[in-house]
Amino acid sequence: MPRPTKQEPERGDARTRLLDASLSVFRQKGYTATTIDDLCEVASVTKGAYAHHFKNKEALGVASAYHWSETTSREFENAEYNGLDDPLDRILGYIDFRRTLIDGAIADWTCLAGTMTQEVFLSHPEIRDACAQSIFGHAATLELNFEEAMAARNIVGEWTAKSLAQYIQVVLQGAFVAAKASNSATVALESIDHLRRYICQLFEEH
Repeated sequence: MPRPTKQEPERGDARTRLLDASLSVFRQKGYTATTIDDLCEVASVTKGAYAHHFKNKEALGVASAYHWSETTSREFENAEYNGLDDPLDRILGYIDFRRTLIDGAIADWTCLAGTMTQEVFLSHPEIRDACAQSIFGHAATLELNFEEAMAARNIVGEWTAKSLAQYIQVVLQGAFVAAKASNSATVALESIDHLRRYICQLFEEH
């Protein structure tokens, strides 16, 4: 499914409030368990306003995945690690930044795209594909740093910058699931620490 035409709604309009509400409610309750009433209540909009902007819940799910990507991208683009000179330091800075985001209720720092994918990967392929674009599109933002770090250290191996960038996302998504299963942030924090040590070791060996 092609990406919906980007719109620039006025701050706080009904569509924006519904999308913002979906980021919160879908992560708390899951896509399937969330009702239109839930979303309208959190967004403080009427069902009529909801119907005006989204033809059904699936359409909102797709738009929610793209809204998640756009919202989180801004946060990562503005993070301080992007200004570091060494590409490996930027990668480690990214991992450290991800660790700092693990704070508060689990639903507040886990990934919307990962949460919805686990639920709908077969039942709602359009939502799944939008979530895939979010997850792998974010991974792609790390590829150049890995390419530069590998080149600076003359690393040529069976693994690639792309596979490493995706591996980081695999670890993070798994850490989020484990945190939910244990109802504790500890396993996520420990997993990110192991990830950092692995990346350091991988580049130190060359």
